[in-house]
Amino acid sequence: MWHHRGMRKPAKSKAKAKVTLRKSGRAPAKKAAARPAKRAPAPPMKFGPRKDLGAPVDGFFAKQPPHLSPIVERLRAMIAEVAPAATGTIKWGMPFYSVGGNMMCAVAAFKSHVNLILPGPPGTYADPGGLLEGDGQTGKHLKLRTLADLPAAAVRSWLETAAARAAT
Repeated sequence: MWHHRGMRKPAKSKAKAKVTLRKSGRAPAKKAAARPAKRAPAPPMKFGPRKDLGAPVDGFFAKQPPHLSPIVERLRAMIAEVAPAATGTIKWGMPFYSVGGNMMCAVAAFKSHVNLILPGPPGTYADPGGLLEGDGQTGKHLKLRTLADLPAAAVRSWLETAAARAAT
């Protein structure tokens, strides 16, 4: 195959094709289409641990933008009030709080809102107001856009439930 721009493809000789046809009594065989060589499968991607894995949570709270900082700080204070024994550490770029080595909750900050993540199967948290979101089997979350949106009594109740659940 000629694939270089500067090179000319050699002209096929019609006389040669006719000679081949006359000698064998049939048309010249077509060349099989060239198949690309099979490549070895790519090795599985290996991801190293995140650089912030296990880091203290203070850095997360310090770098929040001004419109989210009051929300995350209030959630942090509520977690400390409800579960003073809870330990916080960074996992997947956000603070996770644990009691006795079991996950109690997590706080995630995005561009325009903050999520309080509460683990547990459906029905773990009483939510008559329907404030918790998510239909997963592993937990729910509360989405907060302003500090005024924070339902303090409900959050305190959910955190108490989460702390008791994590302690067992």
